[in-house]
Amino acid sequence: MIAEIFLVLHGHPSSLFPKDHTIHPSFAPLLHPGEQQCIESLAQIALRYRTVKTTCARLQSTSPSRYISATCAAINHCALNEYEALVISSEERVLRRDANLVASGSFVPLSSLRATFAEWDAPLVSLVSLVEELESHKNMQPGPLIDLLLERARTGVHRIAHIFTQLSHAAERVWRIQLIAFLVHGSISTTNPLVSDSYAFSDGSVPSCISPQSRDSILYVGRAIATIKAARWQTQLPTDLTIEHAKALESVLPDDQPNFDRVISQIRTNVSEWLWMNVLTLHAVEEAVDSFANYFLLRNGEFSLALIREIERLKISRLTVRSGATSMIREQDLNLAILRASLGTTAQHDPALSHLRFLLPSGPLRPLLPSLAGGSLSRSLSQSTAGPSPLDSSLFTVALLGTPLILTYTVTWPLDLFVHATELSSYGALFAYLSALRKTHNSIHACWSSLSNTQRARRKWTRLGEGGTAGDLQARKELLRCGWGVIRDMSWFLDTLLGYVMIDVVDVECRRLKKQLRSQSGEDEHTARKPISAEPSSTNVHGKTTLPASRSTASNMAGPTPSSKLDFTTLRQIHATYLDRLLTGCLLTNPDVTTILAGIFELCERFVAQVERWGGDILPALLGEGSLNSEGEEVGTLVRERRAVVVEINETLHDLLVNFYEHLSSSTFQRPFASSSADASKSMAMAVGDHMTFNSSRIPVASVSKSRLQTNGDKAENVDVRRHVERLMLRLDFNGGFSKFSWGKKEKDSDDILGNLDAL
Repeated sequence: MIAEIFLVLHGHPSSLFPKDHTIHPSFAPLLHPGEQQCIESLAQIALRYRTVKTTCARLQSTSPSRYISATCAAINHCALNEYEALVISSEERVLRRDANLVASGSFVPLSSLRATFAEWDAPLVSLVSLVEELESHKNMQPGPLIDLLLERARTGVHRIAHIFTQLSHAAERVWRIQLIAFLVHGSISTTNPLVSDSYAFSDGSVPSCISPQSRDSILYVGRAIATIKAARWQTQLPTDLTIEHAKALESVLPDDQPNFDRVISQIRTNVSEWLWMNVLTLHAVEEAVDSFANYFLLRNGEFSLALIREIERLKISRLTVRSGATSMIREQDLNLAILRASLGTTAQHDPALSHLRFLLPSGPLRPLLPSLAGGSLSRSLSQSTAGPSPLDSSLFTVALLGTPLILTYTVTWPLDLFVHATELSSYGALFAYLSALRKTHNSIHACWSSLSNTQRARRKWTRLGEGGTAGDLQARKELLRCGWGVIRDMSWFLDTLLGYVMIDVVDVECRRLKKQLRSQSGEDEHTARKPISAEPSSTNVHGKTTLPASRSTASNMAGPTPSSKLDFTTLRQIHATYLDRLLTGCLLTNPDVTTILAGIFELCERFVAQVERWGGDILPALLGEGSLNSEGEEVGTLVRERRAVVVEINETLHDLLVNFYEHLSSSTFQRPFASSSADASKSMAMAVGDHMTFNSSRIPVASVSKSRLQTNGDKAENVDVRRHVERLMLRLDFNGGFSKFSWGKKEKDSDDILGNLDAL
């Protein structure tokens, strides 16, 4: 009977157990209840072993997943082999009459045999549960499978933890093979691929033990290598570097997260440095920066003006069309306007122009006329108390078309190595703001020209006066002077703001960025190419410790030191800082100031639209009212109506200007110009430098120095950005208009161009 039990434990069928692990009814009366229980317990262990073995064999032959096949092979190799070895060793001990198993050298106690195999009770139960779940999900993705194995390995039963750890390592090794193929060779498998053709992770292809930073780095490096190979670039990644990367990946498994993240980060650094030296060169980066500055920051003035005029022409043409279908403005119409605006300008033959396109988030629309009620102005002013987000550009995206309009750029290889969606969003916010400012500025100048032309035409008949009867002569004179004062103030403010933004912010920051790039890359252009080391180094050729230029005080003020190399990490930091300084200098990171500016722009558009409605003149025509004296119409009625509108606009404008200057003045002391796209490393370094106490026994002195230098550099940079705001305040208060008196409250004897508004 003992021989029969060993055959059953080996997985062979037996007449003792016709069904499951229950003993045959004919043998039950011949056994003691304790013996029967021991035999059935051994039979149950054998049944679980047979179930695991047959299920694994079936899955290996039918499952299309290589990960499930690898897991089943690991079960056979790691778990079942140990169980089978125990069966064979136990049978050998019985044959040798081992005193620990054979009592008195003549019989084998079933309780001893049951105790020998008791250690496999829990492991076989877990394996049966595993293979049943694998059989129910024959197409289980590698991510959930590895997560399942790692989760079941976290148990207090040592044998179960050991078995499932080995199973998870088997699945991870298969996943690592595909990872090496993608990261080192840029190849994507046709079966169970990790990434899709668009270089995005497939659903369920990544285990949860992979950190988000490593996922981003894997896609970044794999896409770069695959794109270089597909484009048949003249220079490919060096063989010694690929071998080094493959060896580094083979030394770690994904569940060892700290070491895995370190290896992935080092590979990304090495590939980024190689790409900077061979693919995305300094010249390409400067061209990209110039393109973004020309079109998003309006540095190409003739094209930006032509684009604004072309959009206005498009609106007018759609308003004059009667048909409903053709009166709609679509994205393709706006993209065609970009091409038309480039004709005859320096942008006509620019290849970067083909990457520009407009987006209409709300879909096609009918053109809208400027509002005269000021409803949206009141809504924008009410939003100031709610506190819009720092980069909320919705106040300006409606300026060109009357509905949200977003300019975007199609980023292609290799520009997408350092320009991401976040940077494009910042550029879009800057374009919306600058285009709104430029459009309002042009509208005010056009209104000024219209008022000048009508004034000269009227003076042909009225000579030195403004015409009219004796009753409304003075009222017409005061209305005209008040109107000219309003448009003068609007023009002065927009001229000052536009000059500040384009000269003190955009031009200064563009020159600063180029200086940083050239000084950072000076060594790379004049020295021989050196092999890239997988180990990070912080010493130069003279053995002295050097800091990355982006973390030194000099880099934040006068550009990086020439002795440091520019890699993609530093490049992205420099570019992010550049955009951050632009947003801060343009006041887009101060919600209160941004809301007031939006209100000023809308008020200017409202005034221009009102003048256009009046026929291009503030004063009514000399024969436009009271000529027939019918229906109770009196001379001077139109003058009083227009006076009320102009006075209301004048008072609102002065209130907005005063609020704008007050918020601007307080911002220089309260630091509301927070960094909208601040780097996490900067914030952490500042927190470490300001609020933490260093322990010299745990933290190296070099790291302390880096943190302190970073803190000093960030403070110097904040001071430098604040100087932008101070320049704007100096421009606005050049004649003491804000600091010496309050707008609209001068003494009666003052010869203000607005005149005495109380008399109106």
